[in-house]
Amino acid sequence: QVQLVESGGGLVQAGGSLKLACAASGRTFNSYAMGWFRQAPGKEREFVAAMSWSGGSTYSADSVTGRFTISRDNAKNTVYLQMNSLKPEDTAVYYCAADKIYGRVVRTTTLDYWGQGTQVTVSS
Repeated sequence: QVQLVESGGGLVQAGGSLKLACAASGRTFNSYAMGWFRQAPGKEREFVAAMSWSGGSTYSADSVTGRFTISRDNAKNTVYLQMNSLKPEDTAVYYCAADKIYGRVVRTTTLDYWGQGTQVTVSS
């Protein structure tokens, strides 16, 4: 079992930055690929960024490439999402997720474990 807890959300002006963290419980964190997703009101949950268990592979959505960076610290059982140059359209609840298979994280929302989400609001 893996439990995920996100933190770091908040209110920020357009052009600002936030860094989200997702802390995982369990001793097998470093065997899971990790991903960040977001869901805006009235919209489906969408993929943001993913990282393989080793950190050797990463992938991000076109809408955030060049602005958002995913990273992980396996010693701390934590994955991060650094968000720069934020835009109002980035406003959403951000979720982290874990799955044994990296390919699933980048292609689907049917994943093994999910956090409860953290709200990010970007004002114009």
